[in-house]
Amino acid sequence: MNWLVHLVTADEWPTDATEIVPPSLAQVGFVHLSTPAQVAIPANLFYTGLDVVLLWVDPELVGDEIRFEEGDPPVPGQVFPHLYGPLPVAAVVAATPYRPGPDGQYSAPDAP
Repeated sequence: MNWLVHLVTADEWPTDATEIVPPSLAQVGFVHLSTPAQVAIPANLFYTGLDVVLLWVDPELVGDEIRFEEGDPPVPGQVFPHLYGPLPVAAVVAATPYRPGPDGQYSAPDAP
């Protein structure tokens, strides 16, 4: 499976909504996603010290367009998936805690 992941804080999940509409959708027009191999990049940049949950997304269930584009901030040699619409909760096939290692850094997670 070609999973994608979306980072949320533990207080943002679970939700009783049918869609996840993060502030980025209004601010930049898309929902930030990552591949499992690259999710540690935004986690280490923006989620240090937070209780984080990985939402495992089946791209086939998303519905709206997903484009692989330069990140914000750009990471040389990396393009990240961006969802141009809300993330349907029905596309989230698993939610797992995401914890940093003993060194305080996040690494690539194992798929559920």
